Amino acid sequence: MFKTLKNDLPASVVVFFVALPLCLGIALASGAPLFSGLIAGIIGGIVVGSLSGSKIGVSGPAAGLAAIVLTAIGTLGSYENFLVAVVLGGIIQLLFGVLKAGVIGYYFPSSVIKGMLTGIGIIIILKQIPHFFGYDAEPEGADSFTWSSGENTFSALLGIFDNIIIGSMVIGLISLAILLLWSNVLAKKGKFFEIIQGPLVAVVVGIIFYVLTQSNETLSIAESHLVSVPVPDSFDSFIGQFSFPNFSAITNPEVWIVAFTIALVASLETLLCVEATDKLDPDKNVTPTNRELLAQGTGNILSGLIGGLPITQVIVRSSANIQSGGKSKMSAIIHGFLLLISVILIPRLLNQIPLSVLAAILLIVGYKLAKPALFKKMYKLGWKQSVPFFVTVIGIVFTDLLVGIGLGLMVGIVVILLKSYQNSHFLHIEDKSNGKHRIKMVLAEEVTFFNKGAILKELDSLPRDTYLEFDVRKTRYLDYDIIEILDDFAFKAKERNIDIKLISKRGIVENPPSFIEFFQLRPKSNISLS
Repeated sequence: MFKTLKNDLPASVVVFFVALPLCLGIALASGAPLFSGLIAGIIGGIVVGSLSGSKIGVSGPAAGLAAIVLTAIGTLGSYENFLVAVVLGGIIQLLFGVLKAGVIGYYFPSSVIKGMLTGIGIIIILKQIPHFFGYDAEPEGADSFTWSSGENTFSALLGIFDNIIIGSMVIGLISLAILLLWSNVLAKKGKFFEIIQGPLVAVVVGIIFYVLTQSNETLSIAESHLVSVPVPDSFDSFIGQFSFPNFSAITNPEVWIVAFTIALVASLETLLCVEATDKLDPDKNVTPTNRELLAQGTGNILSGLIGGLPITQVIVRSSANIQSGGKSKMSAIIHGFLLLISVILIPRLLNQIPLSVLAAILLIVGYKLAKPALFKKMYKLGWKQSVPFFVTVIGIVFTDLLVGIGLGLMVGIVVILLKSYQNSHFLHIEDKSNGKHRIKMVLAEEVTFFNKGAILKELDSLPRDTYLEFDVRKTRYLDYDIIEILDDFAFKAKERNIDIKLISKRGIVENPPSFIEFFQLRPKSNISLS
C-alpha cells in the first residue's frame, strides 16, 4: 500500500473534501445528529478501508439509506434504539459474507451498472448547481427526486434565481476556474501540481475569500452557506457527541425488521458500488465481494456501537478517489484519519469553507461520471444495451438510486427473456418436394422454460403434411417444460399428418410415441444431454 503513497495522499485530500459535506448532509437528511455522519465517515475510511479488499472503494454514510434511517428513528422511538438495529444489521451483513452472498453483485448487467454511474453523475450535477449559487435549502448528499420540503430537483433549479448569494456564486466560479486550470493545464507542468491537488487550493482560496469579505455587504457569506461541523467547547462536550445503543430494545420485533432492511439495502448498494468502481478502475482490479460484505458488516457494528449512521461503499467518494489518482486502500484510510483529525483539531477552520466551493469540486466529479460521449457510445451498441442504460439513468434522476437500478434491472431481465425467446432454436426450411414440407429445427445448446413461447409458436405454425427433422445433438440442457411441449406436439402431429424425425446422440427415432419416455425422464425433472 505504501508504494503508491504519492498517489494516494493527494487523492485522500480530495476524497476528504468530498466526504465532509456529504457526511454532514446525509446525517441532516436522516434526522440524526450531525456528528453521527462524521462517525460513519471516519469508520468507513479507517476500519472498512483497512478490512476491505477494494483498492479504490471508499465507504461512509449513504444517501440511499437516509429515508430508511429517518423513518426508522421515528418508528423505534429514539436514536439510541435505532443504533441497536445498526449493530444487528452489521451482524446480518457478516452472515451474508459467510454465506458468500456477495456473488449477487455479479448478476447485474453491465448496461445497468453504466447507467447507475451516469445517473449518479447527473444527480450530482443537478443537486450541486443550487449549492454552487448559494441556494442551500436541501442538505448535501440527498439523492431522491422529491425533497422533504415538497420541492423536487427541477423546481429547486428554478428556485435558484430568487435565492442567489453573490459571494457564494463568485467563489464558486473562482473555484471552478481553479479546478479546470489545475487539471487541464497546471497538472501537466510539473510534479508539484500533481502532489498539491486543485481541490485543496480551491478550498484554501475559499476560506481566504470568506475571511476577507466578511465585512463586505455584497460578497459576504452567511454561516448558513458554510460547512457546519459540530464544535465542542471541551473534551467532555466532544465525548458527549457520541451516542450508544439501548440494547434493552433488542426484543422489539420492529428493531429486527429495521436491522434486516439496513443489512439488505446496505449490502445491495455496496455490491453495486463495488461492481461500478471495478469498472471505473483504470488498473482493472477485481474486488472480492464476500470480503467486502464482511468489512461492511464490521464497520456497521462499530458505527452503531458509538453512535454512527449505517455505512456502505459509496460511488461518489469512490469515483472522486479514482479521478484523483488513488491507487490503493491507503487513500480511503487516510481520508478517514483526515476526517478524524480535522473534527477534533480544526472544526472552526472547516466551518469557514463555503459550500459553493465544495459544490464546484462535486460538479467536476459528476461531469466525469456522465460524459456526453458515453450516451452516444451506449446508443451505438444497440437497443439491448441502450434501453436498460437509459431506463436506469432516467429512473435514478426522477426517483432515487435503488429504484432507478431496480427499473433498469427489470428492463434488463425483459431483454434477456426476449433474447432467450429468439435464440432457443434455429429453423431451416430445406425443401418442399413430393408435396411435403421438409423442415429442420435445431435446438440451441441450452433450452429452458423461457423458450417455451418461441418453440410453441413455431410448432403450432407448421402446416399439415410436414416432415420435421428435430435435431437435439448440440443441446446440452433441455428443460422438462420443453419436453412436455414436444410430447404434446407428438400427439397432435398425428392428426395433422406431420412426421417427426428425432435426431439425438442417443440415436435417430421416427415418430417417437413419447418424448418423455425417449429421454427416460422422471416427472418434473430436467435432462442434461451432454
